[in-house]
Amino acid sequence: MPVSRLLLVAACALLDADNRILMAERPAGKSLAGLWEFPGGKVEARETPEETLIRELREELGIAVKADCLAPLTFATHTYDDFHLLMPLYICRRYEGIPQGMEGQRLKWVRARDLRDLPMPPADLPLIPFLVDLL
Repeated sequence: MPVSRLLLVAACALLDADNRILMAERPAGKSLAGLWEFPGGKVEARETPEETLIRELREELGIAVKADCLAPLTFATHTYDDFHLLMPLYICRRYEGIPQGMEGQRLKWVRARDLRDLPMPPADLPLIPFLVDLL
């Protein structure tokens, strides 16, 4: 069956000084509400994934990130009912500010080995082993 559309979403594994990863809970009213995900968002027209993360991390978490502080790690690909998701995952260790849920979403710092304990969207699950290996 042909995929109706391809959706490009950039995600970030934001790390703290203890190598914990910041996870954000999808807010009520959004698809997959209540699941925990890596912060990020849809890549808009004429926008690079790095530009997307700089914009999204500012909007969602209130932090400033520079493009040269975003390192690509891996990507996920997953077919949902009405679209196919392609999601590059970046690592970021350097940012300015203290992450806050600017859109009312809950945040949680999690060790890589504990990520599987969180309910996550299916597309995010294949990213966990890469983070466990790295951290």
